[in-house]
Amino acid sequence: MIILHLVARTEFEAAPADRPFLAAHYATDGFIHCTTEWAVLRHVANSVYREAPGDFVVLELDTERITSEVKFEPPFPPPPPDHPLAGHLFPHIFGPIDRAAITMVRPIKREPDGTFVIE
Repeated sequence: MIILHLVARTEFEAAPADRPFLAAHYATDGFIHCTTEWAVLRHVANSVYREAPGDFVVLELDTERITSEVKFEPPFPPPPPDHPLAGHLFPHIFGPIDRAAITMVRPIKREPDGTFVIE
């Protein structure tokens, strides 16, 4: 199964290429946030990272190649029933991402106002 992780390009490129990738937010959250759907990724990106400067990339990850535990969990706190994320389970990676699991690194387009655009 392919899952998606959004990360600042500078953070990803600064990580040692010969070691598994561990997102900076892992230290505070205890897992790496992912999703399975591009529309959900766009929603989260625009809700959380729209004001963040710089370029971002999407890591496409093959769960069969991730040796860290991957759990599918609901968002917390739970959104209201009419929210776009209601009913979605999010893949959370409890450890680093093996480089072999990264099947593609895709730049993500942004509008001048910071809005993420996924076509």
